[in-house]
Amino acid sequence: MSAPPQARPSLPSPNPGPLPEATSGDAAAESAAAARPAHKRLRALDGLRLVAALMVAFYHLGGRNGEISVAWGSSPAQQFPSLHKLFAYGPLGVHIFFIISGFVICMSAWGRGPRAFVASRVSRLLPAYWAAVLLVALVFGLPWVVFETVTPSDLLVNMTMLQQPLGAERVLGVCWTLWVEMRFYVLFLVFVVFPGVTRRRVVIFSGAWLITAVVGEAADWPPLELVVMPEYAPLFIGGMGLYLIHRFGHDATAWGLVVASWLIGQHYAVANLWRPVEEAGFAYRSSAGIIAIVTLGYAVVGAIALGRLQWANWGWLTVAGALTYPFYLVHEHLGWVVVRFLHRGFGMPAWAVLPLTIGGLLVLAWLLHRLVEQRMTPWLKREFTR
Repeated sequence: MSAPPQARPSLPSPNPGPLPEATSGDAAAESAAAARPAHKRLRALDGLRLVAALMVAFYHLGGRNGEISVAWGSSPAQQFPSLHKLFAYGPLGVHIFFIISGFVICMSAWGRGPRAFVASRVSRLLPAYWAAVLLVALVFGLPWVVFETVTPSDLLVNMTMLQQPLGAERVLGVCWTLWVEMRFYVLFLVFVVFPGVTRRRVVIFSGAWLITAVVGEAADWPPLELVVMPEYAPLFIGGMGLYLIHRFGHDATAWGLVVASWLIGQHYAVANLWRPVEEAGFAYRSSAGIIAIVTLGYAVVGAIALGRLQWANWGWLTVAGALTYPFYLVHEHLGWVVVRFLHRGFGMPAWAVLPLTIGGLLVLAWLLHRLVEQRMTPWLKREFTR
């Protein structure tokens, strides 16, 4: 989970005129898109991003075992006898994040060169991430907090965002999704942004990535799997295909990418999450619920791409989208601390603790956005675009 970057207020203008390698059909599509007025901010996408983050939060705080059981004093299945079965589907919020990310990265990269693309990603991801890492390490280092913090060396490694491939202890449990996102950014930068973003290049990149991901799975060769990410590639590709439909209109090739990515993406979702109900812990009785949620994620992003949700243009959705990333970063580990404090320290009932915890962490996310992101993001972007 990403955490996925925010959509821009309007679409950048594409490169004018056909490029030498473009076909006549591709050039016509580019020309038609250039003639359209800039789109307004897709606020429904901001709202969907927040919904995905809340799905993950409810899972981490009420739909699984582990450290959260220490915070509650028992399994969340005992605290939420009925709701925990619904909360257990929260990991699929990450799948929705990756679909959104494919859409948004493709949108935000159009008309940008490599330096601007890298600057936008660095300035978007790092400020809130650095603040979240330091804040969680500080809180976990307090003597009355029962959850263990990482070593000083691992804390420093975490500041690079490369702790997972380096084998260091993670400060933020959710940072594994950032490692997935970073590999997507590098692939997109190398194969699409460096040569120049066009519809044709996005189509070729998406199709080649999807085929290579399937081959990588069949080959069972870890270095190739590390690069092409068979489990998550279909989700990013689906988002890119939906962006092409949003920008250029209905197109059989783009729809083919979307449908193929959905068919493969749901397969991996079921394979990774479904377990027989007889197994201990949180299990899904049927794969139908998993397939339905993944399908709904594709459908909602598709509706946004086709302009079916333009009526959801409320200003507060922009704020919701801005809070999503910092909230996603801090909700799990700080959620453990808040739940333990309110439930076991003050004896508050679980039905009150859960919404209070999530509400308080949304307030903290707003503070991180105002005090950290709004100040550091413009500065970092300026420094990296010099």
